[in-house]
Amino acid sequence: MLVLAVHGSAVPEAAATIGRLVDRLTERIGARPSVGHLDVQRPTLGEVLAEHPGAVVVPVLLGDGYHRRVDVPAVARAYDCTVTEGLGGARDVTLAVHARLRQAESPLGGFADAIVVAGAGSSRPGGNDGTLTVVEQLHMLRDVPVVPAYCSAAGPTAAEAVRQLRAQGHRRIAVATHLLAPGRFTHALAECGAWTVSAPVADHPRIARLVAERYARGGARGLVGAVGRAGVAGAVAPAVAADPAAAAAAAAAA
Repeated sequence: MLVLAVHGSAVPEAAATIGRLVDRLTERIGARPSVGHLDVQRPTLGEVLAEHPGAVVVPVLLGDGYHRRVDVPAVARAYDCTVTEGLGGARDVTLAVHARLRQAESPLGGFADAIVVAGAGSSRPGGNDGTLTVVEQLHMLRDVPVVPAYCSAAGPTAAEAVRQLRAQGHRRIAVATHLLAPGRFTHALAECGAWTVSAPVADHPRIARLVAERYARGGARGLVGAVGRAGVAGAVAPAVAADPAAAAAAAAAA
């Protein structure tokens, strides 16, 4: 059983975006995943895992901050669940961010001459590594100045980064949104003064593919820790073997 651990938002568009991710995953793995929320919305991750003990939990998170390192493993431990890596740092994330950026640029008839990669932000060591990876990889794709910015807990803000780039002579400054779903952060980015701002990425096909790979390979690569009495080796195999959809996805990915 695949369970998506998502942040949650009071913004209705966020649930719709995650719903489109769920639809894509259903097509890929042949079974509909469940969604557990870490904040704001219900059902909570704990409520979902109580109904699906032994599930494979994929944290649908772009950062490696508190939720990824503390919240999700703590809840999963109580229900003998396997927790995979999050999504941060994966090249598919960069390619999804770039695709959304091109979609934002296309109606304007040109390309950005500087890019701000705007992530959620974290004060934890390593919590912003996912955003910094996108900055590095996007610069390789575009060969223009690419700088990070954050919506909370770290700086600069997107508005500050835009102002700094404009002071350096750039005019077509785009914000590449390194966020999964609409919410208060995306609403704030729309007011940062950029030439264009791209859409979040949770419902991009590359994100569905990445989540499916995390699910299928939960016991092989990228496993942060399987929690429960069986330990890493013992917890992974039963979780996949007990779910025909997981077994099929693992075979297809091998």
